[in-house]
Parts: sequence; C-alpha cells; structure tokens
Amino acid sequence: MKKIFIIGLLTTFAYAVQAQLNADFGVKGGLNIANLKIDNSSSPDPKLGIHLGALCHLHFSTNWAIQPELMYSNQGAEETISGVDYKVKLHYINIPVLFQYMTGSGFRVQTGPQFGILAGAKTKVGDSESNSKDQYDTFDFAWALGASYVGNSGFGVDARYNFGLANILDDQADPSTKNKVWQLGVFYQFRVSSMGHKHIK
Repeated sequence: MKKIFIIGLLTTFAYAVQAQLNADFGVKGGLNIANLKIDNSSSPDPKLGIHLGALCHLHFSTNWAIQPELMYSNQGAEETISGVDYKVKLHYINIPVLFQYMTGSGFRVQTGPQFGILAGAKTKVGDSESNSKDQYDTFDFAWALGASYVGNSGFGVDARYNFGLANILDDQADPSTKNKVWQLGVFYQFRVSSMGHKHIK
C-alpha cells in the first residue's frame, strides 16, 4: 500500500510539471455521507461529515484533463445497538487523482484513484470517547466515480462516490473493513480556461 501511495504522488507531480501552463487552481468543500463496508456483516448507519481542500485542474486537450486534489475528509460510521450509540470518527488527508472528460459546456465526468493518509481516529461509545488510531492502517486506497459542472464564473458543483479498495484495519484481520463515501460539494476555480469550456455569450 505504501508503494502504491508513493507511485501515485510521483505520477501526480509528473503530470503537474508537464501541464503546468494549463493549470487552473481552486478550492472546494462540501458534505460527506460516509459509511464502512464490513465483510460478513450488516452495514452500520451512515455518518455525516465534511470535506475541504484544494484542486488543480490540468488540461491535456479540449476534452480531457486530470485533476489532482488535496482534501481533508471526515469519514466513519455510526450505529445504535441495544440503546447504546457507537460512532467511529476517521479523519483523512485524501489525494484523489481524477481523469476527466469535459463536454465543452461545463459538464465533466470523472474517475480515478484516491490515496488517503489517516490523520486521526476516535471511537465513541455512549458518552465516552477514546483515541483508536492505532487500530487502523495509516494508508487507504479508494476509487472515485463522479460528475461535476463549472460555469464561466468559476463556481461549480461536484458529486462523487469513493469506494474503498483496501482493508483499513491495521492488522488486516477479518472481517475486512473498507471506507465508502458519497460526497456532494461546491468548488471555485480561480480561472476557467477556454480549453474544455465553451463560454456562453
């Protein structure tokens, strides 16, 4: 997993250097509807959280781009068992690298890998909360699917689903536990290049 993470960072940096003259930077944030997929077990309830960070939109051609992002993401799950509330709070620094197809009208469809670094983890049982970071792997790996729209002003909306591909438990023991997160957000690009976006008059 660490090798995959390092390769992903190097690939992103290489693309950024190659396409730096066609880079549009921006900021984004929004709502997470997070949950955990636990093998051989019913899913817990989704947990609401936020994501917040920055993006770099890199153009290859009129219709194709790559968009690496650096995001804080609040994830986890919650559940009530026999009247007791359980909540898992996972805090990640995520680096999605999205390949985008741009229609020319502002709409984009996107997919790509996401590399995650666990910044913190807490487990809450009833009113008692404890640090549980040592129970989880430092690195996560997921795949993202989604779509977005950006207007000529630079403001846009984004929706995506990130499904985990790696067991996030530190000891990799059964049952395998993976992240799954729906994200609904807004973003602002400081500059919207005419490449890949036909301006509306």
